[in-house]
Order: sequence, then structure tokens, then C-alpha cells
Amino acid sequence: MELPFAESWRIKMVEPIHKSTRRERERWIKQAHYNVFQLPASQVYIDCLTDSGTGAMSDRQWAMLMMGDESYAGARSFFRMKDTIERITGFKYVIPTHQGRAAENVLFSALVKPGMIVPGNSHFDTTKGHIESRKAVACDCTIDEARDTQLEHPFKGNVDLGKLEAVLRDKGDLVPFIIVTITNNTAGGQPVSMENLKGVRALADKYGKRVIFDSARFAENAYFIKVREKGYEKKTIKEIVKEMFSLADAMTMSAKKDAIVNMGGFIATRHEDWYEAAKVYCIPYEGYLTYGGMNGRDMEALAVGLEENTEFDNLETRIKQVEYLAARLDEFGIPYQRPAGGHAIFLDAGKILTNVPKEEFPAQTLTVELYLEAGIRGCEIGYILADRDPVTRENRFGGLDLLRLAIPRRTYTNNHMDVIAVALKNIYDRRNKIKRGYKIVWEAELMRHFTVKLAKA
Repeated sequence: MELPFAESWRIKMVEPIHKSTRRERERWIKQAHYNVFQLPASQVYIDCLTDSGTGAMSDRQWAMLMMGDESYAGARSFFRMKDTIERITGFKYVIPTHQGRAAENVLFSALVKPGMIVPGNSHFDTTKGHIESRKAVACDCTIDEARDTQLEHPFKGNVDLGKLEAVLRDKGDLVPFIIVTITNNTAGGQPVSMENLKGVRALADKYGKRVIFDSARFAENAYFIKVREKGYEKKTIKEIVKEMFSLADAMTMSAKKDAIVNMGGFIATRHEDWYEAAKVYCIPYEGYLTYGGMNGRDMEALAVGLEENTEFDNLETRIKQVEYLAARLDEFGIPYQRPAGGHAIFLDAGKILTNVPKEEFPAQTLTVELYLEAGIRGCEIGYILADRDPVTRENRFGGLDLLRLAIPRRTYTNNHMDVIAVALKNIYDRRNKIKRGYKIVWEAELMRHFTVKLAKA
């Protein structure tokens, strides 16, 4: 008999979490204006809001915290982190930042100007926000297959090379760079194939452009290349990662994901001119060039996390848990973005809450229903997150309307996944009774989903 799959780690510390009553949750979510971001964490039972900074660090990471050099300038912890990044990615120039959106802010401050067009594959919220706040345009060139949540396609995160070339051919003089998100979060945590990355590189070379990878989950992307793409079965994760980054000119990184730290990020590039341009903005925005918003101890943990999480066993354990939750949802016939992504399950709210009009935000409605059902916090990746069109100020209803359940790394057991699955089944069984959603009563101009206030429609 074949042995069942088991985690590649064992637990040596636990943190208590507490259940609540539905009556309590009804009161709490109303006080939060039906925005789960505004809930105190103590009011959440299973927290799937994000996998960013919420993972459990390893024993080696905790040990290296004690080795942190907190010198303001030239700390050895920075050079240890820099050496690790260069060894894994091949990028020579490194600027630390406190997280991924800070890396975007620093680099885009140097590179993005009003009127520019930045093509990519489903820019995530902060990426799009940093582009649009600079009066530039984020041009989505994701393959059309990503829009069909029930289609089985191994690399739904891919860039449509035809769409990308059309932008480069017709408006190339306005394009400062191409950005590819690996994995593609907005499209459902979907990976990008090596073949597609090579195609992007070829177009970039043809039109004289550089390529940035939004690399928060680059290790998970490498895992999917290994298990899904022909010719990479026998390569190690580190070998695949090195080949991936050989096709890019720079990267922004939220280390809170695939480096499994609670805070941290960086910019890395092979080009000295980009490095020099970004340095100008790092110091006023983040801090000096050898700490950039990070403690020395966090840089030590980041370096270890990058080493550990570019090993197959660690990634397999993490992604198998997401697949386990997907299999439970399959039992109940609940639609999600297929196949399951690397870091989350993305539920297709439009196919679940079919009676809720898009103007009343089905994915946000499903988010609230899941919290009320079992105290589980997810994140709407849909019409609210899409923000309004910068020109018309109309809501953007053209994309997918998803509820993301991001699974923190090494944090929950499959028993927790069972609770999530059954809670969703309960909602799915009564889905036809849910006919009204929510309306916006207050919103910020940019990245409104973090602070939006809602009321029942």
C-alpha cells in the first residue's frame, strides 16, 4: 500500500485561537462596516485574509534572529541577505525594503511617469495602484483562458504574447518595462510557464524593453514548472529559479510570501543604472541602502527563508494543502478557479451567488457570508478590489469576481481545511436564498478595498 502524504515538518509551538457565536459575528461585522479588513484579528477563527507575513518561520529562521546585526550602515546581515539573493536569482544589485509594495514604490518612482503604459499579466492591487497613482496605465495582457474559472489549464497565469506584442508595436515608446507576476495572484494564484517567460523575453529583446518579475511567489511558480512543464521534471527548484530569473532584468519581492518572514522585501536587478535610479528614492522612502526599512534580524530570517523555501519538499507540503482544500470543494461541487493555485483557493462568486447582482458585489457578499458562517476571514479579489476606472470613475466589472482564501504557510492543519470546506458547503447549499449584497457608503480613491465602508443593499 502506498503511504499517504504527510507534511515535511513537525510542530513545536502552537498559538490558541478562539471560536465565536454567530450573534457575536453579526455584531462585529456590522461594526466593521462589512469589511473584513476592519475586523480585529481576535474576532477571527481561521484567518485566510492573506498568506503575506502570516506563515510560521522555521527553527533556523528563529535562531538566526539572534544573529541580527542592527548597525545602521553596512550591517553584516544585509550582506548575508544580499549574497543569498544573488546566489539564488543571479541579480547583483539589491535594495532592501520593508515589503513588496515598498519595493514597487521605490522602483516605480524612478521608472514610471505620467502617460506611460505598463503591460503585464493581471497586475495585483498594489502594482496597479502604484502605476495608476503616477497617472500611467496598467495594461492587462493575461491569456483569455484565465477568465474561464472551470477550464483546466496548467499555466493560466501566462502572458498573451499576441496582446503584449500589439502594445509594444503600437505604443512601445510609452512602455518603460514589462512586468510579469509569478505566480499570477489576481488570476487565481496561477503559474507562468518557462516557455511563456522565454516568449516575453524574446519580445522584450525585439522591442528593446526590460522585464521585471513581481516575484512574491516565485518559488511556487518554479514548483509548478517542475511538476507541470515538460523537460523540467528532473531539475531542482533552485535550478528552475535561476533559469527563470535569467529571463528578467529586475525583480520586486514581498518576502512575506515565499521567504516566509513576517516583514521584509527587496528590489534586485542586474542593471546598475536602475540600481542607481532606485537608490535615490530608497533613502527618503525606506531608509539607508543596507537596511531599507528592515531590521538586521529580519534580513537574517529572510536569507534563511529563501534557502529553505526553494527546496521541493517545503513547497510540496505547502501546495498539497491547498490541493487538499480544493479536493474537498470538489466533493461538494463548489466552483473555484481551476486548477488550484499555489497559495490560495479562489472561489468564483459569480457562479455561487447567482442571484446577487454584480452592482452589489457577489464576492464581497460571499466573503461576509463565510465570516458569519464560521468566523473564517477571506479576501475579495473582485469588483471592489478592481477600483474605479481612473478616467470615467465607473466601477470596473470586466474582470473575475473571486473570494480568495489564502493559506498561511505552515500555520494550519488539514482539519482547519475541513472546517473551511464544510462552512462553504453550508453556504453553497443555501446559495439561492442569498439575493442581496452590499453597497458602498464610503471609499478611498485608490486601493479602496482596504478601508471601504459598506452597508446592506
